[in-house]
This record gives sequence, structure tokens and C-alpha cells, in this order.
Amino acid sequence: MSDVLLVLNGPNLNLLGQRDPQQYGTTTLADIEASVRERAGEHGLDVDFRQSNHEGELVDWIQQSRTSAAGIVINPAAYTHTSVAIRDALEIVTCPVVEVHMSNIHQREPFRHHSYVSAVADGVIAGLGAHGYVLAVDAVATLRAHP
Repeated sequence: MSDVLLVLNGPNLNLLGQRDPQQYGTTTLADIEASVRERAGEHGLDVDFRQSNHEGELVDWIQQSRTSAAGIVINPAAYTHTSVAIRDALEIVTCPVVEVHMSNIHQREPFRHHSYVSAVADGVIAGLGAHGYVLAVDAVATLRAHP
């Protein structure tokens, strides 16, 4: 197994800092990537940080890393509530998977309360803003050390 942590970000997360700052704050995806890289480095992990607005591309990345990644941190964004394909791809992953959401999806619109991803993730972090990503890195490191 490698020491590369795959961090996947779904649709519209490329617009963090601009999109709905009352909900998501002013932190950009680049800011989050810097925080993730710093924390991952403290755990001896390298980071492959990606974002896509396309479901199939996210599925391809998950499949490509299914047996080689040290762990996967995923914010599927809107695909959380719609994508059986992402859920099925994550189900065959052999490394720790942590789902992260900047907002608390359970305090939002009812359609956001259900996650297809949660059932196959080792853990879920929601509602802690950009810091949730850093906590997800810590969670992957802990899960790797204590499977």
C-alpha cells in the first residue's frame, strides 16, 4: 500500500470561497488543499488532491486507487445524495474512506439528509467547515494505524 492519500472533491467545490459564503465560508479549495497537505505531511502521507464536476471521473479515480491508496477522503458534494455509482466504487476500496461535508447536511434541506456514500465510508465528518478535511486526514491516519 502506498503512502498517498486521495482527496476527492465533487461538483461545485471548485467555487468554494465564491459560492454561497454564508453556507460554506470564504475558504477556497486551494486553501483546503494547503491545510490537507500540511496535516497529511505530519502523518507521513503524500496527497493526491482532485476535484471534478463529473460523476464518471470521480468513479474512475476511485477505481484506479482502490487497492493502492493509503486512504480516501471524499466530499462528494451533490453526488452524496444521488450517486449509487460513487457508492458502488467506494464499496470495493480496500483502504480507509472518510466522507466529509463542510456544512451539516442534516440541518439543511430534507433531500440532503440522505447520503449514499455514508453506508460504505468508515467515518463521516459534517458541519465543521474546512476544518473537517483536516479531521478527515487525522481519521484516515488513525484508521490505518488501527485497522
